[in-house]
Amino acid sequence: MPVVTPDEPRSTPQPSPASASLTRLGYPVADNGLPSSPASFPDGGAFRVEIPSVEGPAALTAVLDEAAARSVPIHRVSQGSGVMMQTDAEITEMVQACDAANIELCLFLGPRASWDAGGGRFTPAGNLGPRARGAEQLQQSIEDALRAVELGVRCLLVGDEGVLWALHRMRTAGELPAELTLKVSALIGPANPASFALFENLGADSINVPGDLTLAQLADLRAAGRSAIDFYLESPDNLGGFVRHYDGPELVRLVAPVYLKFGLRLAPDVYPSGGHLRAVVEQSARERVRRAELGLALLERRGLLDAMSPLGSRLMGPLSRFEPALANPAVQR
Repeated sequence: MPVVTPDEPRSTPQPSPASASLTRLGYPVADNGLPSSPASFPDGGAFRVEIPSVEGPAALTAVLDEAAARSVPIHRVSQGSGVMMQTDAEITEMVQACDAANIELCLFLGPRASWDAGGGRFTPAGNLGPRARGAEQLQQSIEDALRAVELGVRCLLVGDEGVLWALHRMRTAGELPAELTLKVSALIGPANPASFALFENLGADSINVPGDLTLAQLADLRAAGRSAIDFYLESPDNLGGFVRHYDGPELVRLVAPVYLKFGLRLAPDVYPSGGHLRAVVEQSARERVRRAELGLALLERRGLLDAMSPLGSRLMGPLSRFEPALANPAVQR
C-alpha cells in the first residue's frame, strides 16, 4: 500500500498509478487544481463509511455479516423507510446490534409529502418530496423523533428544513440529547454554498449533498461550512444512478470531513420497506457492502486508508448555528 509522506496531510492521495504511463505517452495527467480541505473530523479523520438503505434488522444483519466477511469498515448505517415503519422491537434490535458493532444507526423520520394524500406531489414543478406537509406532519415528525430517541437512536435523518430547525431548538433546550446527530437527506440536499451554510446554521451536523455536483462545486460547499458532507459515491437510480468511485480520492482531499456513501444503481426503490421486499432488501444490502469494498480498495491504492476515522467515531465538532429562540416569535401585524 502506498505510504503518505510525513509532510503531506493524511487526506492527500498518492498519484494515480496511471500517471507515469500517461506522462511517458505525452498525455496530460489530470489535475483539477482545487485546494484541499483544511477541515477534518474531531478524531483527525478525513472520511467515514456509510451504508444506506439498511431497512430493518434483517438487512442490518446482512450488512454486518457481509462487512465481516469482506473486512469492510463501517461507521454508520442509515435507513430510509422511517421510524414510523418499524416496531419498537425492531428499532431496539437495530440499536443493540449497532451498539455491539460500534456503528452509528441513523433512522429517517417517517412522515413525508411524497406518501401523503396531496396531489401536489405529482406536479413536475412542485414536488414536495420528503418535506413535512402541514402542521400534522410536522407534529408527526417530532413524535417520530421522540420515539426513536427514547428507544436509543442517536442519529436522525431529516427531510425538511422546518423539522430540522425544530429538532435543533429542542436539542438546544435539552428536550433531545445533546449528542443527537441531525443528518439532512439527499432528497433535499443543498446545491450551493449559501444553502449549505443555511442547513448547518439550522442545526445540521451531517449534510447529504446532490450526487451530480462537480468537484469544484463540492469544494465550494466545503468552503461555506464545517458540517460533515455525506456523498453518494454510487447513487440509487432515483437520485441519478451516478457511479463515481474514482472520484473518492479527490473527495477525501477536497471536502473532508466526508461520509462516503455506497448506494446501489439498478436496485429497486424499496421505501417503505417490509416483509414483502425482504429478499431484495437483504440482497441489495449485501451488494452495497461489496460496492464499499470496491471503493475502499481504490482509496487504499491511493494511500488514503490512513485518513479514515477510527471505527466507532461519531463526533462532529463545533459548528455554526443560528441562535435558537426558546419561544415562538409573535406575529407582527
